[in-house]
Amino acid sequence: MKSDVVMTRQQADEWIAHLENIFPVVRLLDAEDIKKRIDGVETDTPVTCQCYSFWNRKEECSNCISIKALQEKSQHTKLEYLGSQIFYVIARYVEIDGKAYVVEMLSCLEDETVLDSKGKSLLISKLTQYNEELYQDALTGVYNRRYYEAYVKKMNGRMGIAMMDLDDFKLYNDTLGHNAGDMVLKTVAREIQACIRKTDILIRFGGDEFLLLLPDIDETVFAKKLRQIQKRIYDAEVPEYSWLHISASIGGALKGEEPIEETVARADQLMYQAKKKKNMIVTDTDKTKNLETTSKQRVLIVDDSEINREMLAEMLKDDFDIMEAASGEECVEILQKQGAEISIILLDIIMSGMDGFDVLEYMNENQWIKDIPVIVISQDNSIASVTKAYRMGASEYIGRPFDAQVIYQRVCNVIKLYAKQRRLIALVTEQIYEKEKNERVLVDLLSQIVELRNGENGAHIRHMHILTEMLLEQLVQKTDRYKLNWSDQLVIKTASALHDIGKIGISEKILNKKESLTEREKELVQAHTMLGASMLKNLDSHKEDDLVTTAYEICRWHHERYDGKGYPDGLKGDEIPISAQIVSLADAYDKLTRDRVNKKGISHKEAMHILLHERAEEFNPILLECLEEIQENISRVMQDGGRDLEVFNEGSAYKKMIEEAEE
Repeated sequence: MKSDVVMTRQQADEWIAHLENIFPVVRLLDAEDIKKRIDGVETDTPVTCQCYSFWNRKEECSNCISIKALQEKSQHTKLEYLGSQIFYVIARYVEIDGKAYVVEMLSCLEDETVLDSKGKSLLISKLTQYNEELYQDALTGVYNRRYYEAYVKKMNGRMGIAMMDLDDFKLYNDTLGHNAGDMVLKTVAREIQACIRKTDILIRFGGDEFLLLLPDIDETVFAKKLRQIQKRIYDAEVPEYSWLHISASIGGALKGEEPIEETVARADQLMYQAKKKKNMIVTDTDKTKNLETTSKQRVLIVDDSEINREMLAEMLKDDFDIMEAASGEECVEILQKQGAEISIILLDIIMSGMDGFDVLEYMNENQWIKDIPVIVISQDNSIASVTKAYRMGASEYIGRPFDAQVIYQRVCNVIKLYAKQRRLIALVTEQIYEKEKNERVLVDLLSQIVELRNGENGAHIRHMHILTEMLLEQLVQKTDRYKLNWSDQLVIKTASALHDIGKIGISEKILNKKESLTEREKELVQAHTMLGASMLKNLDSHKEDDLVTTAYEICRWHHERYDGKGYPDGLKGDEIPISAQIVSLADAYDKLTRDRVNKKGISHKEAMHILLHERAEEFNPILLECLEEIQENISRVMQDGGRDLEVFNEGSAYKKMIEEAEE
């Protein structure tokens, strides 16, 4: 059952008050009165059906949609005609504090409002789906930010509030494509909903942020629930990307009498603390949160011997902030709450209950071992134990008895090493993203110059990037025949913008000619493939770069055909580089559907028929299968993409201004 069918009395009152701003008549009917009507029993309640005729004339209703809504626990709508007036009526099943009701809504459609049958259908559709479309996130099906602004900000009472942010979500989008990102978001929403009650509220708050509200929940249950959600997200399998392991950083706060916005802000701050280590939960109820705030590195000593813990603490207390755990179970509990603040763990292997190897296994499962170094300190100095500990990710293994100075120095060295690694990773990642961004900017600028000179509005380059990306994503999911890793895909997407760079050497009069080209002019236009390849080949200092070599392949061979009848070299089948094959198909689709200088574009459906049937011999059969499998997404995305072309149209206006000035 959908979450918005079940609500508290307060939520119901707020919802009905909102409906009354939309519908002239809104009524809340008790299920018992409606059941009496089903059974044919007379009742003192004057209205047991939402139908306008029954309300006003007490006529028998042959199509009582309130009865249907109650029986099917759903929503029903219909039009009621009385003379020249049309009344639109809705009956919706709801549960309020565990009791069944039907909400009835009625509105009169004025004659001048309903112009024709198409207009009526459109209006009815909009009204029927009002709640879902206005307050539901289209991708995940949960509530959206608009619902938060309209309803949640007005809520009162005690509740637990959690802000959740997906770790490395941008990485999924950048390396695997937006389809992977969408599947991750859908999976996370599904797993969270599986953990919560019908009265709880889940909102997609931002791109990869979710806000969760848990009314009437105490501190212990709240913390347990967040851990359950965290584990469920991590264990979830993403459709089509089963090897992915999602993790989320969660900040949780309990709301008291303060406005809900203050609690949400506090949960958001705690979430950012959790993101320092990723896959963490930080709440304002953590007992360990109130430890003295210090600039010292935090050391967690895990040993079931109190004497051993005291010895290690005494050695390190002057220069480090010390935490202690008397068991593996307590260590895991501290990690769940304070993992983001722990610099290193000193771990005993031999402990009752959850031993040191169990702790290492748990840290590996939750990816903590990558960020929190572990030094094993144990009486067990056997080769088997030492080897196992290192294999499970331990940074050091020290046997007892040990020298205090050795322990101190190794703790310092390992902390410094991990800190340096984190800085290097952050620096390299930033440099990679900056390099990719600069390459894309330069390529986009150059391609826009080519498009501007070609008399087009620049949409072609954007469309080529989108289509190439979508075809690549589908291809790598469908087959590993071409061995394309994420880096290869990124290079091909970027280089696709340069496919027509050779046109810069073709006369504008030919490129923008509205009449049919002569045979000589066709030969000159076809020469753009060799011109572009030659330009790239002459980049001596960069000709070995992946971007340049891939762009060379695309420029030279994107007009080759799979059947060998293309140009300039008459390559056949997989003699044509896969980069050029993908760009060739993307280029063909966009040229068919886009308005050009001398030809008006055709519909998506017509273009698909031509490519899959009339021109199928030109393209790789596997790529045509990919195109067919994603055709609905292509149609949707290409239609949406048209909104973002104003900047390119400005380029056309600028070109016209230059031409006028030259005249």
